[in-house]
Amino acid sequence: MSDLDATTPRVFLARHGETEWTKNGRYTGATELELTPYGIKQVKSTAVQLVGAKKLIDPARVVRIFVSPRKRARQTFEQLFDSSKIALDDERVKLTEDITEWNYGDYEGLKTAEIRAKRKEKGRDVEKEWDIWRDGCEGGESSQQIAERLDRVISEIRNIQRPYMNGEKPADVVLVAHGHILRCFFKRWLRYPMEMPLTMMLSPGAIGILGYKNHNIEEPGFFVGMSLPSDE
Repeated sequence: MSDLDATTPRVFLARHGETEWTKNGRYTGATELELTPYGIKQVKSTAVQLVGAKKLIDPARVVRIFVSPRKRARQTFEQLFDSSKIALDDERVKLTEDITEWNYGDYEGLKTAEIRAKRKEKGRDVEKEWDIWRDGCEGGESSQQIAERLDRVISEIRNIQRPYMNGEKPADVVLVAHGHILRCFFKRWLRYPMEMPLTMMLSPGAIGILGYKNHNIEEPGFFVGMSLPSDE
């Protein structure tokens, strides 16, 4: 790793693997779905490549793991850290509703096109198409509510990492959660408003990487790309 990568704390965003609803683009909030067999393979492959001693996510450098309580996220956590022998009852692991998926309310189980059609039947969105980042979800959460709970997590993470910005002690953090909420987290990490247009993609079983520029807690950033650590 470069000197900056090795000494400045990072935050890894781990999206759960594929579910049946992931495959066809249905909004999945509180519905409890398990990973598909392929979803388990996705996460196992990520773990083999990226999680372990001297790998991108080195358990020896991880001080906190936030996990969504939804079954698909817990399964993903178990697959990611199985070889590292880190279980849900480990003192570093925190199950929290603050990073569970967006509460889609009336839109649970629907696809984007179905949601937009449903709203137009009610005479809504005459001038602009529905945008979850701006309009939120009927019977569910608004973007402001999402921002508030994610900001709590971000504040906790910064309090954990603030004393160690120059490598005084390893202080990496991992979030194991869902595709939509992790993209929301990305915006709030950078202090962007939720409604700001920013096209982002995070594949099932993928890992995103956030950090800080110039070893400065007040300069949160993200890695466009990152070299993998050497075994040497």
